[in-house]
Amino acid sequence: MHLRSLKKTRKDVSLHDPIGTDKEGNEITLIDILGTEADDVVDKVQLKIEKRKIYRNLEILGEREKEVVVGRFGLELGGEERTQREIAKELGISRSYVSRIEKRALMKLYHYLRNK
Repeated sequence: MHLRSLKKTRKDVSLHDPIGTDKEGNEITLIDILGTEADDVVDKVQLKIEKRKIYRNLEILGEREKEVVVGRFGLELGGEERTQREIAKELGISRSYVSRIEKRALMKLYHYLRNK
């Protein structure tokens, strides 16, 4: 392995040292393949902020639109995100109709938040 050979010749290994190449011939470094916990935390916080924004503005949606958006994105307290198929079964409608309702509701929210 490339890292083992570096270890024998040098004491320090940098995260920016090349460790190989990808299929396209581009150099790969350790930093490219290692994820950081900080990235995960930032993503989770950003998602939480966006969900709160949506939740605070649900009043602009109709009842059915609200049910679909809340179910799809797990906006109820301790809620889990559900698939369109699960929501369709629960509401007794087709999955494609759930998809259309979701799209319409998200467009309403988008325009409302953009103009706010």
